[in-house]
Amino acid sequence: MKLKPKEIAENLKNESRETLFAINNNKKPFFVVVILALVLMFVICWITFFATVRGPEQVMVPNVEGKELTTALLELQVKELYPKIQLKYTDNPDDAGKILSQNPDGGSIVKAGRRINLTVSRGTILDHVENYIGQNFDEVKINLQTMFTGSTRPLIVLAEPSYKADQSDAGTILAQDPPEGTIISNPVTVKLIVSRGPEYENTKVPKITGLDFKALISTIANSKIVFDFTTHLASENEKEGTVTSQEKDSSQYLPNYSRVAAEIALPKKQKDDELIGLFTAQLPNYPYAVEMSLESSKNGVKNTIVTLKHTGGDVTIPYITEKGSELILSIAGRTVARQMVE
Repeated sequence: MKLKPKEIAENLKNESRETLFAINNNKKPFFVVVILALVLMFVICWITFFATVRGPEQVMVPNVEGKELTTALLELQVKELYPKIQLKYTDNPDDAGKILSQNPDGGSIVKAGRRINLTVSRGTILDHVENYIGQNFDEVKINLQTMFTGSTRPLIVLAEPSYKADQSDAGTILAQDPPEGTIISNPVTVKLIVSRGPEYENTKVPKITGLDFKALISTIANSKIVFDFTTHLASENEKEGTVTSQEKDSSQYLPNYSRVAAEIALPKKQKDDELIGLFTAQLPNYPYAVEMSLESSKNGVKNTIVTLKHTGGDVTIPYITEKGSELILSIAGRTVARQMVE
């Protein structure tokens, strides 16, 4: 049966409507699928993001104080904690290699990967007695004091030394007990025999009468006589700033570092830019002459006035310095007396 063109056009129009209706009916499931896919992708991205940026887990810090370093490192490794080590000397040789302290403390809750500060003992500064023979007693004493500064239990203590006449320089250590190499497990008391210097060596008394201060300071610096100076204001017939008398004649010979009295005439009026006077101090009596230095200090600038050897006790040293200076007397680099010059 043949259809007319008008009928054919009408059929085509109806088929187009049915197709469009079918397409419209399929749009809703399609959009639902797209939306669900997007939501699923967002959820996956969200989970992945937070899984990636999530911090390390929290762990408890183990208590490692008092333990050996190797044991402590293993315990920290199990917790994924990392050590930062600081070494420190202690008084007890048995502490070597052990943990003295930690930060944070044991039992603290921290994140894995955290650094834990550990203070580890290096043991004692010395583990054996050294050889002191031939060294100067004062230097050894100062070195040991410096080494154990702040220590509650010094490992080496020097006993009061015994002195012996010897051709060695005064203060030289001749023998020690215990000997070199003795292992230190507890504090050790070291006994020393120290040289007094040549027992019967004599020296000629220098002539200082009439010397001015500059010549006098130079003379006493090179003399093995200890002068005990006193002063008075110069009289009309005396030259100011000179030595007016000395107890022993310059022709005499005396044992080294014998004490000789001498008198100095000070000026009645001092100069404005330069003062002369007598530095005095009371020190312990030394069994042998020790080297001491007198310095002047002003505005941070120091100048050495004289370096000499003295047996201690009453110390009197002539000086020339600026007004307002501070005089500093030191032995082996250690200040023992001070005096302001006004």
